Amino acid sequence: MTVFHEVRFPFSVSVGASGGPERRTDIVPLVSGREQRNTSWADSRRRYDVGPGVRSLTDIHTLIGFFEARRGPLHGFRFRDPFDNRSAAPDQAPDPADQLIGTGDGAVTQFQLVKHYESGGELWTRTITKPVEGSVRVAVEGVETFDFTLDTANGRVTLADPPASGQAVTAGFAFDVPVRFASERLDLALDEPGAASALSIPLIEIRV
Repeated sequence: MTVFHEVRFPFSVSVGASGGPERRTDIVPLVSGREQRNTSWADSRRRYDVGPGVRSLTDIHTLIGFFEARRGPLHGFRFRDPFDNRSAAPDQAPDPADQLIGTGDGAVTQFQLVKHYESGGELWTRTITKPVEGSVRVAVEGVETFDFTLDTANGRVTLADPPASGQAVTAGFAFDVPVRFASERLDLALDEPGAASALSIPLIEIRV
C-alpha cells in the first residue's frame, strides 16, 4: 500500500540541490509562423536533483537508509525546496499577513493554506499541503490569532470561531514539497577513500 511518510529528506544531503517548477505546454506551429499554445496542466510540478549534495561516505550511508526506508519511489516524503519554502521572500521570516487564505462568511472555520504568485497583473495560486509544524501564523482582519489548529498532513487551518462575513483570513508559514524518488535505483560512486558522489538523484513532486 502506498502511503506518504511525514519525514523530511536529510538536509545535509540536500545542500547543493538543483531544480524548480516545470509546466506542460502543447505548442503547435502554424503555417503562418504563429503558434497555438495550450497548457494541459492547471498547476506546475517541481523536479529536483539532490545528487550534488552527496560528498562523503556519511552522506551515502544517510541516503541509502532514507531510500530503503521509503522503498525507493514507492512512498512520498517531504523535501525542503532551497529556493521557495516560505510564504514570504527568502530573506524574510513568515508573517501572519503574508498570504490571503480566505474570507469569512460567519460560518466557515476551516481554510486551506495557499501561496499566491503574481507578476504583470497575472496571478497563480498554489495549494500548500505540507506546512512546517510550528511555523504557521494566522491573522483575522489583520489581528493575529492563536486560537486555531493545523493539520500538517494537508495544510488546513481550523479557527476556533468563524470569522465574520467579509473578514480577511491571512497566514504566514514555512512549507515543504511532497516528493518521491523519480528513479528506482541510486547510482553512487566512491571517488577516493572517505569521499563519494552521485551523478544524479532525481526527485519529483507528487499530489497528496
